[in-house]
Amino acid sequence: MSAGERQEDSSEDMSAGLPPFKWLRETFDGLVQSFKFPNSWGVRYPEDGQTGADAPAGYITLFWDYFTEGNFRLPATRFFLDILAY
Repeated sequence: MSAGERQEDSSEDMSAGLPPFKWLRETFDGLVQSFKFPNSWGVRYPEDGQTGADAPAGYITLFWDYFTEGNFRLPATRFFLDILAY
């Protein structure tokens, strides 16, 4: 089994017990607008039934609390991206 296969399997396992997102589209759009995410970032609203573990390839899941409670800002630092990659 390759590392890629193990990573795919673990993503499926992670989403199994998670509840789907319950964001309103207006809340999501407000976050994108208030933090001035450029269109070039390709920010996507989750599809019905998706969980935090369902981010498409090349995307990461960021939660509202990252921005409101953790003072997180984009673009992210190289350090933060390295943590996400790990």
